[in-house]
Amino acid sequence: MPVNIVVPEMGESIVDARVARWLKNEGDAVAVGEPLVELETDKVDVEVSATQNGVLQKITQPGGADVKIGEVLGVIGEGAVTTAPADKKVTAAAKTAPAAASVAATPSARKAAREQNVDLSSVKTEGPRVTKADIERTTNAPAAAAGAAPPPAPAAKPPAPARVAGGSGARSESRERMSKRRATIARRLVEAQHTAAMLTTFNEVDMSAVMALRERQKESFKATHGIGLGIASFFVKAAVAALREFPRLNAEIQGDDMVLKHYYDIGVAVGAPEGLVVPVLRDVDQLSFAGIEGGIRDFAKKAKDNTLTLEDLRGGTFSITNGGVFGSLMSTPILNPPQVGILGLHAIKERPVGINGQVVLRPMMYTALTYDHRIVDGSEAVRFLVRIKELVEDPGALLVQS
Repeated sequence: MPVNIVVPEMGESIVDARVARWLKNEGDAVAVGEPLVELETDKVDVEVSATQNGVLQKITQPGGADVKIGEVLGVIGEGAVTTAPADKKVTAAAKTAPAAASVAATPSARKAAREQNVDLSSVKTEGPRVTKADIERTTNAPAAAAGAAPPPAPAAKPPAPARVAGGSGARSESRERMSKRRATIARRLVEAQHTAAMLTTFNEVDMSAVMALRERQKESFKATHGIGLGIASFFVKAAVAALREFPRLNAEIQGDDMVLKHYYDIGVAVGAPEGLVVPVLRDVDQLSFAGIEGGIRDFAKKAKDNTLTLEDLRGGTFSITNGGVFGSLMSTPILNPPQVGILGLHAIKERPVGINGQVVLRPMMYTALTYDHRIVDGSEAVRFLVRIKELVEDPGALLVQS
């Protein structure tokens, strides 16, 4: 009997999605577990697979449609039809589905393969699914031999945007629909400003001691743990120690109640193709420096490959964002609701500072703490950031605190 293909439950806070593209045409035979359609949400991209063998009888939501949890996307019927009837309409997204759609691959990998004319079935991968990184390795690999077959012709370029004459020369503009993630980020940032009483306090940290420690320990640390010792782990450790002293920064507001969290799940912002995402390191107070560095590295790789899961992004009690990796000298981070605090890190620059009556050059970093003034007092926020400064400037004390 016919079975509906529905938008699945996808975890907390996700109530809708957008149909990115269909991997099958109406009339195509499908097998249990075979990916049928890609959905784009504000957090991760999701593949919906067939729950029974049969034929994709009907597509009810075409590519680009916004859908709700539980809404019907299409229908799988009985039979073994291999070609669509002539009178059936196939969506534009389905028409462009690659012949290798049955290959296990992430949505970002399928997109990259489609754009670069790469056959997914020919891509080697070390994991369970082909990733965008696998596609990049394939396209960047040198030709195997001088007599190798030439690469496929590049896909036809879309027509150039219409030019509008005016002034001293021609000007042009184009229109592009926001991705589901980008639209949600935009909405939530505005909501945060309308809901919370956000204030930001600033301080600066002398990074001399941390940088000297890293220089002394970097070789042995990497040899022991197989990963480099970065800056972020020092601030994550300092944040946990400071949150213990100022617990209202590790809380949230629910109605007229303050919910104080006695665990430390720290969100660490990382860059992704569709914008910044904030995966969460769980129980950070129980992690070593190597555990923190490894977790951040894994999140960065998953963000690049678009393989972050809902569990990676769920919850979080406090966040840290580092605009310094992009060159930012100072900024005011925006809260990640329902959290009430976020620590902003910035670029390290040598600046003249007064030390014991002398002006010397030191590697300095501006830090920023944005907090919700409804629950966190200004003096509390200032002292929290000062404690971060004290701990990072004295890594020995930080090791004792952790």
